[in-house]
Amino acid sequence: MAQKVHSAEILCIGTELLMGDIVNTNAAYIAKEMAVLGINLYYQSVVGDNPKRLKESLELAFSRVDTVITTGGLGPTYDDLTKETIAEYFGQTLQLHQPSYDRLCEYFARTGRIMTDNNKKQAYMPEHCTVLENPNGTAPGCCIEQDGKTLIMLPGPPREMKPMFDHWAIPILLKDSDATLVSKNLYFFGIGESALESRLKDLMVNSLNPTVAPYAKTGEVMLRVTAKVQKPEEAEALMEPVLKRINEEAGQYLYGIDVDNLQTAAVRILKRKGLHAAAAESCTGGLVAKRITEVSGASEVFECGITAYSNRIKQQVLHVNELTLQRYGAVSKEIAAEMAEGVRRLSGADIGVSVTGNAGPGASEGKPVGLVYVGISSKNYTNVIPLEIRRTDDDAREYIRYIASSNALYQVIEAAKRA
Repeated sequence: MAQKVHSAEILCIGTELLMGDIVNTNAAYIAKEMAVLGINLYYQSVVGDNPKRLKESLELAFSRVDTVITTGGLGPTYDDLTKETIAEYFGQTLQLHQPSYDRLCEYFARTGRIMTDNNKKQAYMPEHCTVLENPNGTAPGCCIEQDGKTLIMLPGPPREMKPMFDHWAIPILLKDSDATLVSKNLYFFGIGESALESRLKDLMVNSLNPTVAPYAKTGEVMLRVTAKVQKPEEAEALMEPVLKRINEEAGQYLYGIDVDNLQTAAVRILKRKGLHAAAAESCTGGLVAKRITEVSGASEVFECGITAYSNRIKQQVLHVNELTLQRYGAVSKEIAAEMAEGVRRLSGADIGVSVTGNAGPGASEGKPVGLVYVGISSKNYTNVIPLEIRRTDDDAREYIRYIASSNALYQVIEAAKRA
């Protein structure tokens, strides 16, 4: 039986990670989850697809921690040698795991592909391991517990690694714990991480159970409130005073709890209120509509998205006034207001949202890069939000477009609240 986890290390395997060809998002994901689990993560390492160096990395890792989580190197090709090297490290041989082999055969039969011998090697597992099923790919993971050491082997592709970590690794990591962790994710928009921290710093520093941890996202902030309890039903009472304090200090920026993102929050509140929305976009080029329609069930609440990039289309489709365009220019609060009103009337939606601005790279109509106006039109709430999105690096254009679309989604949420 494995001992309680006291310390851990993440060991990511893959030459492509060392070369910078792939960004190591796996380590970031696992590290955040380990923090929530209350497990001491002491080190993160990366090693290439080299058996000798991988073995040296394992020896170093287990000299300083009792649990190692690896990602990568479980594929079918010749350089995928993670299992072989780890099995050798633990003095175990690889044996065919029949259930894994059967699942491989079913997968290839279902997809109409031919299974080659190198695919079969993915079904060979260390003889004394717990096999972790992979419903999202062909490479199962495994867990080895031996001599007070625990090694959890996960696949490299994030879409396979994340569900395997959540479904299999977390129970293994917590199986000797007498506590259960319950978390709530609080999402904020319109306030930066530092500003939110200044309001809640004492809570973040002094609150031990539940803990409060901030996570910065692009243009947003998430707070994860985590309670450690013996029974899940005890968590609500423990969290209540902390959630109340957060709401008192920053509730005006809180757009959702456990909603993942702005577009999900927007679709949810539109459904709850029985409302429909439509979007008219210029500089964002349909990004607002794209993000909304990424959410399952968006068809119930989203009428249409119109990309009116030229002034002619703004006039002919959205009925923007030509004199307004001549007097104020396309990048103006007046045009944003008329676009939002135009798409609302055209679609028959309850809420019309618009975006017009200059995403760069150069000035337009004498308007600086990053100047954006977000318009909102509804029966009870009409507004135009001016934005000055300052960014000068190579990704400035896409960053401006993304932040503008986020503001548009947030305004949809605000309008729905007032409906």
